[in-house]
Amino acid sequence: MRVERLTLVGFRSYVELDVSFPAGPQIIVGRNAAGKTNLLEAIVVLSAGHSHRTIADLDLIAWGSDFARLEATVSSAERGDDVVEVVLARPGSAASRKRVRVNGVPRRPTALFEALRAVLFAPEDMLLVVGSPSLRRTVLDTLVAQREPEAAARLATYARALQQRNNLLRRIREGQARPDELPYWDDTIVTEGGRIVAWRLAALEALADPLGAAHAEIAPGEGRLTLRYVTNAPMAHGEDPAAALRRRLADTSEKELWNGTTLVGPHRDDLAFELDGRDLAGFASRGQQRTAILALKLAQLDLLARRDGRPPLLLLDDVFSELDPERRAHLVRRIGELPQAFISTTTLDDLDPRLVAASTAWRVEPGRLERVG
Repeated sequence: MRVERLTLVGFRSYVELDVSFPAGPQIIVGRNAAGKTNLLEAIVVLSAGHSHRTIADLDLIAWGSDFARLEATVSSAERGDDVVEVVLARPGSAASRKRVRVNGVPRRPTALFEALRAVLFAPEDMLLVVGSPSLRRTVLDTLVAQREPEAAARLATYARALQQRNNLLRRIREGQARPDELPYWDDTIVTEGGRIVAWRLAALEALADPLGAAHAEIAPGEGRLTLRYVTNAPMAHGEDPAAALRRRLADTSEKELWNGTTLVGPHRDDLAFELDGRDLAGFASRGQQRTAILALKLAQLDLLARRDGRPPLLLLDDVFSELDPERRAHLVRRIGELPQAFISTTTLDDLDPRLVAASTAWRVEPGRLERVG
């Protein structure tokens, strides 16, 4: 699939933009803060219904604008042309706060991904192996949402229930509520949390072979790369994730009342990158970490392409400078196999000359995008 046309109104640094993209790699060149990442972020929003950089939709609306409108015409051999649209509005304006349309029909945000799939590789992903568990959970939940149409809504329901349960635990600790009010929220945590864990485990199982193959291609002879799910509610024999979570909530109930917060659940689970069974975070060099992260992104790309033969867009936000020449060469080859990819960079010197020669280059200035050459 590829984005044939992108229209932005009142989005971030783009007051108004209307641009058509050809097939093949698109290189977005510009200095820092010129709007390169904003452009890639717009594609993420049109694919997922939300940004990867902020949880507040209002942050996406340009200063002085009442709304932001994003629209893309997406072309694929299997589906033909689809038009996806997201409108974000400030409270009090005439429009609803968020509106999503696919081919002119109002839809839920989860419907966007069927028309426009994207895999993002951003600088913050370089911390996946050794950084905060929240980074790894976000990557895994993004993959889950791309595989399961209901997942985004279920994740949101779990997050709301978790917030309410934590508020209640604090009130109980302060003597302002009774413990017998907890079962209502426990049921939601168990039901939605168990479903989320099951989806995560299924996604990791599906990802295992593509991940191993991608890593073996990039780093032959280094061993097999795997991802292990690290949970605070492990399943005993015969248990499913929901039953394990309910048991662990009971085990930690007194401690939760003392701490005033929910101590077990998918919001506290983690992923471990392992090379032949050893945790990469404990011994890997920066080069090994980057290889593992690149393999993960390429495996995600392969897994999504296998759904129906439509490779997703690959969005590379200023990451080439983080990779050595050998890893860059692997990435260049994979980019060449895709119908379209978007690569942002501050300078063409960070890119492989073969990639530059095969690409369409665009220069970003604040609020503007101009084709080079």
